[in-house]
Amino acid sequence: MTNSLSHPPKPEHNFKRVAILFSGGPAPAANAVISTAAVSFLRAGIEVLGIKNGYSNLMEFGPDRPMEEDRDYMILSHKALSRSRAKQGIMIGTARANPGKAISHPDHLKDKERCKAFQTTYDALCSLGVDALISIGGDDTLKTANKFKMFQDTLPEGSKKMPVVHLPKTIDNDYNGIDFTFGFFTAVDFLSTEIRTLLYDGEASKAYFLCEAMGRSAGWLAYGAAIAGEASLVISVEDIMGDFVEKEWEEGGKTRKTMNVPKVVDRIVKTMLAREAEGKEFGVIVLAEGLAEMLPESYLEGVARDDHGHIAITDIQLGRTFSKWVAKAYEEKTGRSRKVTGVQIGYEARCTKPLAYDVILGSQLGVGAYRALVEKKLNGVMVSASGQFELHYVDFADLVNQENLVTVVRHIEPGCDFQKLARFLETYVND
Repeated sequence: MTNSLSHPPKPEHNFKRVAILFSGGPAPAANAVISTAAVSFLRAGIEVLGIKNGYSNLMEFGPDRPMEEDRDYMILSHKALSRSRAKQGIMIGTARANPGKAISHPDHLKDKERCKAFQTTYDALCSLGVDALISIGGDDTLKTANKFKMFQDTLPEGSKKMPVVHLPKTIDNDYNGIDFTFGFFTAVDFLSTEIRTLLYDGEASKAYFLCEAMGRSAGWLAYGAAIAGEASLVISVEDIMGDFVEKEWEEGGKTRKTMNVPKVVDRIVKTMLAREAEGKEFGVIVLAEGLAEMLPESYLEGVARDDHGHIAITDIQLGRTFSKWVAKAYEEKTGRSRKVTGVQIGYEARCTKPLAYDVILGSQLGVGAYRALVEKKLNGVMVSASGQFELHYVDFADLVNQENLVTVVRHIEPGCDFQKLARFLETYVND
């Protein structure tokens, strides 16, 4: 019988060197994921390379630009990893470079020009003697990992094949296949502290704050921060339905809802008046930044869009914009003025010191990368954890549509208990 204090067994494997890269926006506990994955491989006698700044350096590889230690990658030794699990930041850096950007259909993998960036990435990793790739990132990075695995499947017989394992990362927590993503609770804790501080400010000056919280596609972060921060009201993309919809229309094959701005503003003013009836002339309203995507076109004229068609949310300044509308509507309804200040919160939470929960979760996912590759001999899976940090390995095909190569956002389900929790705790309004 194995002693419960015995170290994990060392299964047989053919790995000599693996690479770890981090892509997309930062998240608390990033170093917990990187360091625990690296230590697990090192203890199995496998060398670990930390690829610096996501895919960006790999994509610049060529005859005149070979991969260079310290500039393009670092060797993750035991010494380099010492006491790194709870450190802030990302020890290997990050970037948003995407070698799969030109590929949006499986047929594109037959096009050498579209696959040029993947070929360069593959050649760069081969030049380093990498036997497997661990990617850490959001859903765009998951899509890239899936595409890179598919790209390798198209290589000629006898070509080197590197198994790919992905670890899910986003403080937005809008990932399918996992209950909570590392960094989410740390970000919620950080933002809720800001909200409570603003409540004291508002109480002292009889004022309101409209906080624009991160969360382009779903409201997990906004809701979590509002609940923990004792906000007066939280509104996210999931709440724009029924009377709050101005119209729905098709855009690029997708249905787009546009909000009825005056009705949303009126709902906020009703919360303010309900609080006044309770003797509270202050409060904090939380708005998810993704609401900017639901503004009618007349509000979006001249706003830049990225390669995915997403508007530049920072250009909208949702909190400040809504604060002006709310202050005006309040005065029109009451004949009194009320200071309403818009603030943006979220970015400062991405590299804050991680909570123990996120360190534990991130550590389990990091170890899961080792276990997926070495113990389970898997390829093309995302590492997941649920319950009491039990590990699961979800096939890319269950997370990425294999026809259009896109993922599906996990929204807060309307009427679910998490959404109801916010409704129970915030200021009641008689609709």
